[in-house]
Parts: sequence; structure tokens; C-alpha cells
Amino acid sequence: MSLDVVSAVDRNRLAELQVREERRFVDTHARSAEQAARSGHLLGGVPMAWMTRWPGAFPIVFEEASGARFRDVDGHDYVDFCLGDTGAMAGHALPAVADALARQAGRGITTMLPSTDAAWVADELARRFGLPQWQMAMTATDANRFVLRFARHITGRDKILVFDWCYHGTVDEAFATLDDAGRVHTRPGTIGAPIGVSSTTKVVQFNDLAALEEALAPGDVACVLAEPALTNVGIVLPEPGFHEAMREICDRTGTLLVIDETHTLCAGPGGATSSWGLRPDFFVIGKAIGGGMPVAAYGMTAEVAERLYPAIGGIEVDTSGVGGTLTGNALALAAVRATLSTTLGEDDFARMIPLAEAWTDGVQGVIDVHDLPWCVNRLGCRAEYWFCPPPRNGRDAALAVDAELDAYLHLYTLNRGILMTPFHNMALISPAHVRADVDRHTEVFASALDELVGQRSFCSANL
Repeated sequence: MSLDVVSAVDRNRLAELQVREERRFVDTHARSAEQAARSGHLLGGVPMAWMTRWPGAFPIVFEEASGARFRDVDGHDYVDFCLGDTGAMAGHALPAVADALARQAGRGITTMLPSTDAAWVADELARRFGLPQWQMAMTATDANRFVLRFARHITGRDKILVFDWCYHGTVDEAFATLDDAGRVHTRPGTIGAPIGVSSTTKVVQFNDLAALEEALAPGDVACVLAEPALTNVGIVLPEPGFHEAMREICDRTGTLLVIDETHTLCAGPGGATSSWGLRPDFFVIGKAIGGGMPVAAYGMTAEVAERLYPAIGGIEVDTSGVGGTLTGNALALAAVRATLSTTLGEDDFARMIPLAEAWTDGVQGVIDVHDLPWCVNRLGCRAEYWFCPPPRNGRDAALAVDAELDAYLHLYTLNRGILMTPFHNMALISPAHVRADVDRHTEVFASALDELVGQRSFCSANL
């Protein structure tokens, strides 16, 4: 935590407000509390462990979700800026996706055979993202795992390289960070790592081209696995020329480049790869392309596909460590076709990005009114604020994390009908959001800071 943040916030006042907000949450979510009490056979009381990260004494239980909103079992309506942490980026309960799933479920879900949607999906992925050859996966984590195997096979090299505080799902090799001495070690919180991560992975800071070149120079790295911008520690944007230089360094050292756009599809219909003219050897996409249905895909250049095919076209492909019997199932492909044929197109982003700009401007305006040393960054229709000046890399962003402030702001907004991503301060704009949703967030965010650091904005402290 930075000293600037400590000096700007009265910690005693923060603690008082947090207690009040926790009491308000419990008092207004009786039915969610009942559901939590009945969840004794769920480890931790939730179907997935990270659901305990939501603000409040227990997770709220949702009843229905549609578009950019959802309702909980206590009857409260929320504007959803989390959107399943990108999984519902296209909006909840898309009619086209719901209809497609119902139709396909009635005709069969999985046969281990291609469905009639498969070719359309591959064509659309190639059109959007620019790579000619595609395969499917169930999650982006799976897609990343498969691609890392391919990269090691093609290059004959063992190591991969990631950027400090990156996000690539639950890929073992990516749970690596740098200690204060610059040594690679397992990222805090990692459970049951199969092997010391320094044996598999090199780590450098995002935007540090000198460190990247030094790490790739020995010729032992199969691939760089990179997001176009860091996203899960807050949005850290690339500096001018960073991606062009990274591509050149990879080419010069014989290192493959994998671009993972699971979060950065927010940059446009073809992600940052299309918007910024990136040239990956492999490309990974997940979450949003299925309209909420678990599905992912990975693409590759023609050259990579030619080098790879002898291995995946052989009789032992089913024991290669790549695949899964449900991968490429007809239900998932139907969901991708329905999603990408009806939404997340140019017209949608022409609405979503200006709304994200308005969200960013609103938050920054409140920060400026209170003269706080905080900032907001935006990538397309995704925006996020920190309790520090704009970070250059993941290390700087991680050092600015303030768990107490996070807890207060997340719970304050939740208690007033605004859902933010539980792990960080991210807002994602869907095609279903409207300007009133953005303005409501600005109003609630301003009220939260009015109460914390003094009423200096236009908002009431009694929301």
C-alpha cells in the first residue's frame, strides 16, 4: 500500500463505515443468509471457492439475470458491471443464445463429432482475429495449456515466459511472480503447485523490453504467453512500441508468441489483436464468445499449423495431453455461433466504448474533486481504478492494492445496487448497459468517497 493512500484515508473512519455497511448488508439480505445457512454440503458454502470473495458476510444468491441487470433472492435489483468477470460480457440471458441452446439440446449435446455450426464458428473466428486455423476448448485455461504443449513440441524448448501478475486462468506455469531480488517464485495463494515454478517459467515486468530480451536471449523459451494489456491486477496498458518490439525479439530468438485475449476482447470485435495489428503465432479466446456457455478457442498461423499437424494428426492424438471428450461439443458451438452472429460487433462496441469512457470520466472526476492520488485506466469497454498513480507494470499495480479500501467500496456499491468485480475494481460495459447505469455508478462512488474523506462532491452521503 502506498504512503499517499494511507495519508489520504482516515483508517478509523474507514473501519467505522465498513462495520456500518456490513450491518446494512446482513439486514437487507435475509433470504441469501438462509441459503448460505443451508449450504453445509458445499465446501466453504459455495459451489466454487472464489465465490467467498464477494463482499458481505455471505454471498448474495441471484434469482435471475437479464441484459446488464440481475435480481437476488431478496428482491434487490443490481446494475452488473462484473458480468461474470467477462463471461457474460455480451449480456445475461441473450435471447439468441437461449434459443440456440434449447434447439441444440433437443437435437443432441455431445457426440464427439463436428456439428453443422463448427465450420461457421471457425470462419468467424478467423475473420475477427485474423488467424487462419482454429481448434476449440472448454475454457481459456484449457486452451492456454494446449498451446503451451504445442509451443514446447514445436520448438523443442522447455520454458515459457510470462509477465509479472499476468492472468491466464489456472495454468500452472503462469502462477509465477518475482520476489524483491528478481527471482522467480510461486505466486502467493497458489495451492499444490506440481513443481517449482522457476523450473518451467521465466518472469519479467510488463513494458520492460530490456528484461524481455535478456530472458529470451539464451534460446530456452518456447513461447511468450502474454495479454495485450495486463487485466487481472488492474489494467496496465502497453507503452508505445512495446508489442512491435516484443514481436521482433520473439522472431529474432525463435520464440513463439501467444496472445491471450480472454479479457481484452473488450478492445473491439477482434480484440486488441485486430485493433492494434498484433501478429501472434497462437491466439487464445474464451469466456465471452459463448454468451455465458463454457467454451473457448485457440487459433494459429498457417506456418504453425503446418509444423504442428504431424503431431496432432497422428493415431495417438487422443493421448497427446490435448483435448477432452466434451471439447467442441455441439451445444458450445451453437452458443458461439448465436453469440458472435448477433452481438459484440462493430455497432455494439460503438456504444459500449463511449459508455466506458463516460464511466472512466465519472470516476476520475470524483477522484479529482477529492484531490486523491488515485487513477483510472481504460481498455475499450473495460475500465478500472487504483489507489495510486498509473502503474507501469504488474508489480507497481500489486503494491497499490488496498484490501480495506477494496472491501469498503465493493460493499458500499453492492448495498446500493451496483455489482463490481470482487477481485479488483473493474467495470465492464455490455451492449445492454445504458448511460443511466454509468451515471448511477458515478453517483454511488462519489457518495462513498464523500463519506470517507469528506463531502466535497455533488452527491448525498445518505444513498
